[in-house]
Amino acid sequence: MAYNLLLVDDDSDFRLEFCESFRKYEIVQAADGETALGILKKPNAIDLVLLDETMPGMQGTEVLVEIKKIKPDVKIVMLTANRSRDVVVDALKGRADEFIEKPMKVEQTREIIEKLIGEKESAGIPETCNIREKIEKVKKFIERNFDKKVTLAEAAEHAGLSANYLSRAFEDLTGAGFRDFKSGVKVKKGQELLKQGFNVNQISDRLAYANSESFIRTFKKITGYTPSVFRNKKVLHAKKASQKKKNSGKKKK
Repeated sequence: MAYNLLLVDDDSDFRLEFCESFRKYEIVQAADGETALGILKKPNAIDLVLLDETMPGMQGTEVLVEIKKIKPDVKIVMLTANRSRDVVVDALKGRADEFIEKPMKVEQTREIIEKLIGEKESAGIPETCNIREKIEKVKKFIERNFDKKVTLAEAAEHAGLSANYLSRAFEDLTGAGFRDFKSGVKVKKGQELLKQGFNVNQISDRLAYANSESFIRTFKKITGYTPSVFRNKKVLHAKKASQKKKNSGKKKK
């Protein structure tokens, strides 16, 4: 499986050196923070971001904070020639996963990248994968981009298939249509967010629904409940479980 890296650095010579050193990865380049954020706001397959601290416009630590808002689970490595205490503190506050000091040491950088993205999955999807593997690739693409409006055309391009063929093959092999699977992923994530205490408006916005009514309608169609009923059932279940635990503790005493 070819992992996808986003390299954000205004130094074109460094970007060229990096790409030459890490040919086994698919590397998307951005010369500034604004361009990087634009890439991440669209459906994408980025596994890891390498982010320079000092760039024109937004500084790296500022971009870091914005990336975590857009794509909270993505791994981020800060590139810095100035590993001062202030830079480290700001990066840690923004939830950077690692640091790489310039000038870059290739072997050390390779170890950091492999550690963060998990090379254990390297037996994944080869270039000549069959259709089942491509469908799995599409499913992962949808799951990774649950917070965006992924179109059939974008998913097909990611898998190297035509949209019409993907639509037919997806339903044949998964038993669900592309749109239904995508809705299921969003609703599952919506359930997690409801348990965490987010309200319907916040969730519908985070899951890229046009409005909260659309989210409620889809949620009820898939689960049989409205989001509010689902949340109330979970709260009631949690209270009963807590009370049962307390009663059990009293009996032991």
